[in-house]
Amino acid sequence: MCIAIPAKVLEVSGSKAKVDFGGGVTREVNVSILEKVEVGNYVIVHAGFAIQILDREEAEKTLKLWDEILKTGPEG
Repeated sequence: MCIAIPAKVLEVSGSKAKVDFGGGVTREVNVSILEKVEVGNYVIVHAGFAIQILDREEAEKTLKLWDEILKTGPEG
């Protein structure tokens, strides 16, 4: 199973971007397979690569669901 998670782009430098997954979790990801990534975009990240630019509303909805899942924990 593969998981791709939406993240907000905070900085872009060449083929790399700093993204925020919510809750203060930031990572550097590779954006080279996307045409034009800009600060403020939401991207779907899989295995360290931004693989798609995502609609802001859809990204925020998905991030909210991830937050609820993480708060619930493994015991449900």
